[in-house]
Amino acid sequence: MSSLRNAISRRAHKERAQPESRKKFGLLEKHKDYVERAKAYHKKEETLRRLKEEAAFRNPDEFYFKMIKTRTVDGVHKLESQANKYTPEVLLLMKTQDIGYILQKVQSDKKKIEKLTATLHSLDNRPSSRHVYFAEDREEAKEIQSCSKSGTMPASEDIPDHIKRKTTASYRELEARRNRVNELEKTYTDMAMQKELQKKGRKRKLREDEVACPTSKPVFQWRAERKR
Repeated sequence: MSSLRNAISRRAHKERAQPESRKKFGLLEKHKDYVERAKAYHKKEETLRRLKEEAAFRNPDEFYFKMIKTRTVDGVHKLESQANKYTPEVLLLMKTQDIGYILQKVQSDKKKIEKLTATLHSLDNRPSSRHVYFAEDREEAKEIQSCSKSGTMPASEDIPDHIKRKTTASYRELEARRNRVNELEKTYTDMAMQKELQKKGRKRKLREDEVACPTSKPVFQWRAERKR
């Protein structure tokens, strides 16, 4: 019987809209809106009840370390600054690992540049574009020589477009990798300098008139110490 009852079409009852005379009060709240509002209200009510219960049963001797490592700013708990979280030895070790990663990337890119250069016959040392022509007799040799001087020699076979595109993309990649290697080497030099500055020992920054070879980067001098 239930299947027959569901087979009969029924009229869909729709909730009425806001009457014209009450348009100024906004949209008329439907039942689904009330359900959402009631759920949110009861959720907040339960949260307040649980917090009041925890406050009532709080242990006065309770202690945990965040009580002394946090402070309240405008009613919000904030952790203390973690700038000195790591010791100088740990920071030096982390700097060494970063330098090792940069050096690894430099070596990897240099190997890829060598491979691309070998494939493209290098950008700087391009092979000679001279052609060797063979003549049957002196007259044909004179004719070839005159044509070569006037620049009317027959052109070589045209290279397909997809080969040209791939070659252009390879040259572009080669140039990008060279720029990347230069940037990584600069970064490696700067990080190596920062690592040395973190080590123990008295040092001072040289003035411009004390530097033999002027440079844009700072130059430091370490005090000579006797090794035991």
